[in-house]
Amino acid sequence: MNVRVESIAAPSVSARVRDYVELTKPRITTLVLITTWVGAFVAAPGLAGSWLLVHTLIGTALACGGCSALNQVWEARHDRLMHRTARRPVPSGRLQAADAQLFGTTITLLGLLHLAVFVNLLAALLTAITVAVYLFVYTPLKRRTWMATMVGAIPGALPPMIGWAAARGSLDIGAWVLFVIQFIWQLPHFYAIGWMYREDYARAGFPLLSTLDPSGRLSGNQIAAWTCALVPASLILSIVGVSGPLFAAAAVLLGAGFLFTAVRVALKPSELLARHAFLASIIYLPLLLGALVLDIRLGF
Repeated sequence: MNVRVESIAAPSVSARVRDYVELTKPRITTLVLITTWVGAFVAAPGLAGSWLLVHTLIGTALACGGCSALNQVWEARHDRLMHRTARRPVPSGRLQAADAQLFGTTITLLGLLHLAVFVNLLAALLTAITVAVYLFVYTPLKRRTWMATMVGAIPGALPPMIGWAAARGSLDIGAWVLFVIQFIWQLPHFYAIGWMYREDYARAGFPLLSTLDPSGRLSGNQIAAWTCALVPASLILSIVGVSGPLFAAAAVLLGAGFLFTAVRVALKPSELLARHAFLASIIYLPLLLGALVLDIRLGF
């Protein structure tokens, strides 16, 4: 009798590289780099193509990617329970947790060291604070209270300040206003995500607002309230002289469009309308930042 022995092929090098890249959450890292660049550009437009900015982006990318990798290692048990995260490299078993943790720790520390050596200590310190709050405060807190969303918005709002600190070596009022804008923007963005994937989050035991209030009223109200706050927050940039009338007009128009979708989901909570608000948030931020860069570039 012939016995056929099936061998399980080891993953290819390219597949393993893809898994490590996926650990860094490329879409989030890209957003972080864009907002870091905008912060640096607003602070010092003349540095737009400088080596200082290149080093800032390299260090920030390494630290952000490593932080994302460590987050996935520490949340692997919960990620296995959610459809949207179960196929990530660690919960799916494609990467061992120890390997992913070593990778994440290494590139995080390399990123912080790169910023300290090639940029400045303030940028490195802000990045270290971003990593620490995300990993050691937000990550454990999100399994305890829905208020973790607001805590998580802090590290998410720091990248423009990192860029500003890299360009000027200090933090001025413009840096703080950019922080406030991005902090506020994240809240309707993530409350919409929470409502869209509320069943997944409930399955994993995350006490999000959407899992605590199945009616969706509280989530909808939060989405509308924070979106409403975006317009006056963004206009502060023009009030303090960082930007001009072009940006102010864009902020009002974009804010009105975003608010329209937010009010709809507040009045009639549904997954479809939450998705509309989520998509509006994705469109809003790059257009707002693009208007800010254009306004400064044209000297309005």
